[in-house]
Amino acid sequence: MATQPLLLAEQFASIYSHGLVRAAVCVPHLRVADPAFNGARTVDLLRRAAAAGAAVAVFPELGLTAYTCDDLFHQQVLLDAALGVALKAVLEASVDLFTVAVVGLPLRLGGRLFNCAVVVHRGRILGVVPKSYLPNYREFYEKRQFAGAHEAVEREICLFGHTVPFGDDLLFRARDRPDLTLAVELCEDLWAPIPPTTYGALAGATVLCNLSASNITIGKADYRQRLCAAHSARCLAAYLYTAAGAGESTHDLAWDGHAMIYENGDELAASRRFAADEQLILADIDLDRLIQERLRLTSFGDAIARHRDQLRRLRTVDFELGAPSQPVTDLLRRVERYPFVPGDPQRRDERCYEAYKIQVQGLVTRLRAAHIERIVIGVSGGLDSTQALLVAARALDQLGLPRTNILAYTMPGFATSDRTRHSAWALMNALGVSAAEIDIRPACMQMLRDLGHPYAEGAPVYDITFENVQAGQRTAHLFRLANHHGGMVLGTGDLSEIALGWSTYGVGDHMSHYNVNASVPKTLIQYLIRWSIDAGEVGPEAAAVLAQILDTEISPELIPSGAGPSAPATVQSTEAAIGPYDLQDFNIYYITRYGLRPSKVAFLAYHAWSDLSRGAWPPGTPAVRRRAYDLSEIKRWLAVFLRRFFQTSQFKRTCMPSGPKVGSGGSLSPRGDWRAPTDATADAWLAELQAHVPDHLLR
Repeated sequence: MATQPLLLAEQFASIYSHGLVRAAVCVPHLRVADPAFNGARTVDLLRRAAAAGAAVAVFPELGLTAYTCDDLFHQQVLLDAALGVALKAVLEASVDLFTVAVVGLPLRLGGRLFNCAVVVHRGRILGVVPKSYLPNYREFYEKRQFAGAHEAVEREICLFGHTVPFGDDLLFRARDRPDLTLAVELCEDLWAPIPPTTYGALAGATVLCNLSASNITIGKADYRQRLCAAHSARCLAAYLYTAAGAGESTHDLAWDGHAMIYENGDELAASRRFAADEQLILADIDLDRLIQERLRLTSFGDAIARHRDQLRRLRTVDFELGAPSQPVTDLLRRVERYPFVPGDPQRRDERCYEAYKIQVQGLVTRLRAAHIERIVIGVSGGLDSTQALLVAARALDQLGLPRTNILAYTMPGFATSDRTRHSAWALMNALGVSAAEIDIRPACMQMLRDLGHPYAEGAPVYDITFENVQAGQRTAHLFRLANHHGGMVLGTGDLSEIALGWSTYGVGDHMSHYNVNASVPKTLIQYLIRWSIDAGEVGPEAAAVLAQILDTEISPELIPSGAGPSAPATVQSTEAAIGPYDLQDFNIYYITRYGLRPSKVAFLAYHAWSDLSRGAWPPGTPAVRRRAYDLSEIKRWLAVFLRRFFQTSQFKRTCMPSGPKVGSGGSLSPRGDWRAPTDATADAWLAELQAHVPDHLLR
């Protein structure tokens, strides 16, 4: 019985259990026109890539001979040695290796010479891809030695006694990992208006490989990066690029050994340019992410349909990847703890600026369209109402209306603390809005008496009715105040609460006329408020209040602490009920944005949150939030999320108020990113979680 949990833990720990594959891009030392030396260096790097658990390793263009051989490519000795010595050495070395090798050399076929990439796996040549576009301008004279792929008559080539596919129409698909399909191109192919791997991606290739030589000139590296980023983004694919490095002739050119790995526009890894030593860069590619993006983007599917006749002509070579010799458990991929909040300070500030401006613009447009000049808002002294109030103040500034047109109310109930009440008043005063207080307790007591609730008779019963009566009274007051003053009720509930159903339905905090926070998760709201301080969006008086609000426990403040057996001993904690927002926002991002399996989300969360030394914190992260979560906690709160999100709270989202979409992480509006049935069950997601995620990992 003990072996089953152990096996589950081992499976869970491996990156290859979660739709990830490791890729290697290599820049070996070369000698010009020395295939024996170059083959040996290639084999050494290939073995290092295999030892690191890489499923694919890409080497430079013409790397088995060197790119700068010029007319030596017409020498029989060089061509024979490239094939019979260098490629043979790679082929023999690959027999016991897990890794697919993609190497470059010149090959003769049909009386022509082609600049080729040869795909090798476990002692088998899977196929040969010739270069499609030959540069013949400025410093390049490739047409002097080589023919382009379109000039080939044959579709097969005989190598080492075996007939293998030849052409720029080849895809290489792992039967045992069907989401791993390779397409290959060479150097100038990427510079063409339509790179050949574009069609490979449309036909299903998820990993695009470019064997390049690419000499270096001033500014060229930046251009290469932009090309790789854009091509990987357009193709919704990973892009592996390598350029020639040390050893190529510097007779007229120079070489920087630029190697890169991109995934859907994001750089995962890059080499040290102009390095004195050989380069081997590694990164873990998320095939699930790529496949999910392709499913969602209808334009990608439309492009497949538009080019279907050409795509049908592509040939697929199947192979069995197998398993690495050792479990691969070290994730070589940055997983942000806060996927909605960039870790880089500059990008964080840019993200906060954009989010804030989107919120303000949305509210300004809504007020203009409705011909309304007053805003009614409840201010609790918590994060969400604070951010909404900041947005409202800036919106009225932009409209040229006085901030006194914001009718802000703090509405203390049975559990309102002195701290939050003071913060609410201090913020309203600092922002110069019309501030007032309505004590909702008399109205709540009347309703509790009407309901026959035990609390009205003095019994300390703090049930859901007791909580919702307070939330309902606050919202009812706000709507009637809006009627009375000709204003609009501004909602404050955030994306995290909407995802988890943490709101009182209907006449409660679920409802408003317009909600500027609807697409902003709790973790981002904290940084938006911090950004307002740092960017000088508010004066020093308001900034001091905002800093105090950021350090306040997140609480609904509906049940008084220490008031009885059903009351909390300390301040009522939201996160104790529905989970830490650190984890729940992580879950929201990967489940709603990418539709990943719960076990994959748990795996990523484990790598992001179980070891706090793995990555930096976004600037401004409060010390109280800098904590780790073990796998059991991650699993527990993910189960809470799955049940609440898929099963119990969709009915609230089907009739949520309008609000602007802020981030690509999503909006849960039924008019936007998310449409789902209200009567679904979470059983399938919970079963997947329980079946594939252990409670602990052995260290």
